[in-house]
Amino acid sequence: MARALYIHWPFCAKKCPYCDFNSHVRESVDIDLWERALIADLRAEAREGGYEKLTSIFFGGGTPSLMPPKLVSALLNEAEKLWGFAPEIEITLEANPSSVEAANFAALASAGINRVSLGVQSLDDKTLRWLGRLHGAQEAIGALDVAQAHFARVSFDLIYALPDQTAEQWEAQLTRALSFGTSHMSLYQLTIEPGTRFETDVRLGRFAPLDNDEAAELFALTQSLTSAAGLPAYETSNHAHPDDESRHNLTYWRYQDYAGVGPGAHGRRGGFATVRHKKPENFLKAVNERAHGISEQRLLDPKEAASEALMMGLRLVEGVDLSALEARFRQDRGEMVDAGKLKHLKDIGLIWQEDERIGLTDAGRPVLDAVLGDLLAEALVQA
Repeated sequence: MARALYIHWPFCAKKCPYCDFNSHVRESVDIDLWERALIADLRAEAREGGYEKLTSIFFGGGTPSLMPPKLVSALLNEAEKLWGFAPEIEITLEANPSSVEAANFAALASAGINRVSLGVQSLDDKTLRWLGRLHGAQEAIGALDVAQAHFARVSFDLIYALPDQTAEQWEAQLTRALSFGTSHMSLYQLTIEPGTRFETDVRLGRFAPLDNDEAAELFALTQSLTSAAGLPAYETSNHAHPDDESRHNLTYWRYQDYAGVGPGAHGRRGGFATVRHKKPENFLKAVNERAHGISEQRLLDPKEAASEALMMGLRLVEGVDLSALEARFRQDRGEMVDAGKLKHLKDIGLIWQEDERIGLTDAGRPVLDAVLGDLLAEALVQA
């Protein structure tokens, strides 16, 4: 039963060189047109049925803080009419930490947003320019102060493991970031994604990614500093005070059902996978012609679903319950994980097991992809 809703706003003021998200720069955006289209897409999802009252809503992008608060309010009002809201619903909006967008925080809070995630990315102006960000460090800190004044729950992102970054530099920056007192932080190692400008730069030799061993050292430092500050990791890159984890993102990692609307949004509901048209103009055309933005809807093969559930769940510090996955997807354990590889990974200290639950150890978390490649049974790899 889907109890989470994702709404994608595809527009940005500028495309960052590391970003592979579905984001687009346009000279102008017809807000009234987009309100009608997104509401139509919401209604199309609601017609599918099988939903409980929503426990979380997440506005992602793109840059959702560029949305007028009036539009955010209209979408939330429609969602509440269609599904209803559970008590203490979590409603998150991703925001750029610019002074212009921070000026809308009070109105966004009045519209119903109760949690924001700020894309700070760095506390160093030179690094922010290299990352293609439009804000400066002091501007970001000012926006963080405004956010904490208006929202009960605030998170912000930082990117680390940058080319030539030292442990001393990262320790100083992360220590400063932890001093701001937010209850949640997302700390991502720089990844060179296909199709981005940074991929081209690396290929042309303009810079080299940080060495894997050095990146692993920074990962270990991150775990130590955040744990000491009371924000231990609950997922590979996410850290929070106990009970202040992102409830919406836990829906993904625990492989629970969610609806996704807006350009490029993915959904998982009732055993089906949905994908919306990515390009904004194609999305609008589809909604105009068919009253929804879906480009693909297909029934998930149980093996594929089990594979996704394992890959998502093993990102979590809590791990996954193998017996629950067996029952849910009607797969024998041997069809999901390679027993011999599981034993080997436990023996070398990359996997822990407690009764039916398995997870990655501190040593295993930095090499998640390699562990998954070993652990998944051949049947799931081929699914």
